[in-house]
Amino acid sequence: MTANNPFPLPANLSPSLRRLLTYWESLKRGDNNMPFWDDVNPSALPELAGGLLLMDVFADPERFRFNTVGGELAKRGGGALSGKFADEVVLSDGLKFLRAQCSATIEAREPTFYRHGGGDNGGGFARLLAPMWGGGRIGMLLGAVETQ
Repeated sequence: MTANNPFPLPANLSPSLRRLLTYWESLKRGDNNMPFWDDVNPSALPELAGGLLLMDVFADPERFRFNTVGGELAKRGGGALSGKFADEVVLSDGLKFLRAQCSATIEAREPTFYRHGGGDNGGGFARLLAPMWGGGRIGMLLGAVETQ
């Protein structure tokens, strides 16, 4: 039985986030409910490169490290994030509420979605995260952020 997902996928995803979800689903082996992290190839998603996100997952304590961050996302997030832990940096723009969504993705063991409305000030974005298996546990999250 899976946990109730507090970041459920919407009925309609944008084409780019749908592309990420379709790619993630295509990586599943046999009857597995999620792909293995070592099967992901970011170059297979060139149209998402600017907003692509790979997060390493650590347990005990639960932490998330930026493995790969697309150029546009890094620029909006304040610069070089690769190799840094999410709890060591200020999460702004497309990264707001990232740690909460990462935790929910692991607990739900399924893709999650978060939308942050920009209102009159702009800054709106949508983010999809999907779990990937490795080392006997969820070892990585594949994600994409798009501005709205």
